[in-house]
Parts: sequence; structure tokens; C-alpha cells
Amino acid sequence: MATSDGKPRPSKPYKRVLLKLSGEALAGDQGFGINPGVIQEIAKGVGRAVEFGVELGIVIGGGNIVRGVAASASGMDRASADYMGMLATCVNALALQDSLEKCNVDTRVQTAIEMAEIAEPYIRRRAIRHLEKNAW
Repeated sequence: MATSDGKPRPSKPYKRVLLKLSGEALAGDQGFGINPGVIQEIAKGVGRAVEFGVELGIVIGGGNIVRGVAASASGMDRASADYMGMLATCVNALALQDSLEKCNVDTRVQTAIEMAEIAEPYIRRRAIRHLEKNAW
């Protein structure tokens, strides 16, 4: 099988990889928010890994938007601060999903917080099945 540029596909060193991205990584030099150039480069790198046939799961943080622990330390209710952090994580996941799909990488966003209009509920077996369905 060949890659998108027609070159022979090298053997994959790993079957399945979990990539953890901090939210701060998406901000780049800005220090906060989402830097489109940075997220595009991340998506291209992920796309290359997927072309090798690697089953790739991504966990992403939300610290570029809000830091729940910091808000809690400033007096905010801890549960509310944590929910805000989880929402920031979903914002980042949707931004990364958009960039990945522009690189022709099929994606699914899953979250433990119910948001049926934008993400699937996280169910471990479902996540594994999604990885397996895209196996080369």
C-alpha cells in the first residue's frame, strides 16, 4: 500500500499510539488561545502517522483557554472550575478535529460530558472500535 504522495508505506513501528497534547501547545507563542498555524502543523504530523497505519488516539488539554486548578485556587468553586476546564478541552478537541479533517484524517471527538450535538459520549469499547475500524 502507498502513502498519499504515492511512496511505498513503511512498516509501522507501533500498532496503536496515544498522543497527549497540552492545551498550551495549541497556543504557540501567543501563550493563550489557539494558534491556527500550530494546530495545522500538529494535524499534518498526525496525518503522517495515520498514513503509516497507526491507530492514533489523542487526549488534549484545555489550559490554553482556562486552567481549572488556577480558577479554584482563586476562590472559584472547584467543581465549576473543573467543568470549565473540561469545556475548554472540548473546544480544543473541536479545533483539532477541524484541522485533522482538512488533512483528510477521519476523526471522532468523545467526551465524558454529554454534548450530543458536538461529540460522542466516551465509552472505552467504542473508542477502541473506532481505532480498529480505521486499521490498515
